[in-house]
Amino acid sequence: MIEFQNVSKTYYLKGIEKVILDDVSFKFPKGRNVAILGHNGAGKSTMMRLLAGAELPDAGRIRRHVKVSWPLGFSGGFNGQMTGMENIRFVARMYGEDTERVIEFVQEFSELGESLTLPIQTYSSGMKARLAFGVSMAIDFRYYLIDEVTAVGDARFKRKCDEVFKQKLKRSNIVMISHSMGSIRQLCDMGCVLDKGKLYFHDDVEDAIAHHTKNQNA
Repeated sequence: MIEFQNVSKTYYLKGIEKVILDDVSFKFPKGRNVAILGHNGAGKSTMMRLLAGAELPDAGRIRRHVKVSWPLGFSGGFNGQMTGMENIRFVARMYGEDTERVIEFVQEFSELGESLTLPIQTYSSGMKARLAFGVSMAIDFRYYLIDEVTAVGDARFKRKCDEVFKQKLKRSNIVMISHSMGSIRQLCDMGCVLDKGKLYFHDDVEDAIAHHTKNQNA
């Protein structure tokens, strides 16, 4: 379970205050696939980074009673001066995983070949995404965080990503951001709407989509 306890987060940009979360308390229900909906700029990606632990709240606590992934496809946590292989080893050790098993999986899955011996800073965005997705799939998380992108590369590689991700979802759950309501309906069974610093819970994903659509049309 993931729990927000009186969480607040505010950004200040060029003298303008932007409230992302305003004293939000919420428990993500066990065994549910959750959509996070909201207009552009509402702070959905910030909320994902808070969930992942990549950012800290200004106030309150975020409790994670289960293993939570970083946002899938997100490569910002890699050290650009280290090689792909070195980054894989570092992440595996950080999560207490069998290093050689993780390396073997990522080598086969990412199809990056000898590029894994090169520094991350030499990678294209697509190569970074392949590596990040591969490392994500190599580790068994209880919750996977999805910020729009669930697969990268050509059609064949996307099918490969979809297949391994479907296997993960048999024993894991997701928290997902997407502008595609089709993807939300396919993967999520409940939703939350982020609006003006508040988080509104809906047990039925269709109710969450209706709330979001109403906000968009207001």
